[in-house]
Amino acid sequence: MTLFRKAVAAISVTAACLGALPGHAIAANERVRLILNIPYEPFEFRNKDGELAGFDIDLGNAMCAQAKLSCSWSEQGWESLLPSLMTRKADAIMSGMTISDDRREQVLFSDPYLIQPSGWFAPVDSPLSNVTTDTLRHQRIGVQRGSSQDRYATDLYGQHNDIRRYASADDAVNDLMASRLDITLFDYPTGQSALLEASPGRFRLVGAKIQDERYFNDGFGIAFRKRDQALAERFNRALAELKENGTYQKLVDKYFPETPQ
Repeated sequence: MTLFRKAVAAISVTAACLGALPGHAIAANERVRLILNIPYEPFEFRNKDGELAGFDIDLGNAMCAQAKLSCSWSEQGWESLLPSLMTRKADAIMSGMTISDDRREQVLFSDPYLIQPSGWFAPVDSPLSNVTTDTLRHQRIGVQRGSSQDRYATDLYGQHNDIRRYASADDAVNDLMASRLDITLFDYPTGQSALLEASPGRFRLVGAKIQDERYFNDGFGIAFRKRDQALAERFNRALAELKENGTYQKLVDKYFPETPQ
């Protein structure tokens, strides 16, 4: 049982109880509490002034404005996001969360708002030129705990490697820089920003970008409680309108110039 599945099991009773409660319609300008985990650049991070920034923040704020909702953001650890949502301490999660069958068992997802590949990142002097089940053995692999990359690495490479799980992407980056890891697996934009751009010449992408539909191709979605269908639909309509008026594409071009949608 993966760590994510254990977390699902731990909150299943709470989810079942809350699922029986009736949802309520979200009025115009009613406050919606969004939660996220940082740092996860370029999706969500704090800028030099200490303010929340990133693609998810900008898109989330644009969706809230389009839907005429008053939204607030708060930061939490990755593993506390789903429990906080299910216990009504927040109204939605917007934090680069990949839509998956496991998560669909507990939450209602919005329409996908972004699809990005993942990638393996290692020091430039790594002997690895490609990643397969034959070439990736006896390596220290860094992933963010509970992420889709965690599930992918564990399922495909866990038997013959040391999977090391971290509370944040930054923690994994720090251990890779300190040579306590041999390779990491991130969403491609995160690895590009945190490693390739932050430390030019020290790290490289190993092999091709990963677009395994079993783990990643449903894209990122906003997570809601299942009973909050009306709220999810407000966000879905707002996303569609932002795509139609060009706002969405401007944000994609700003944050992901190498992998436009």
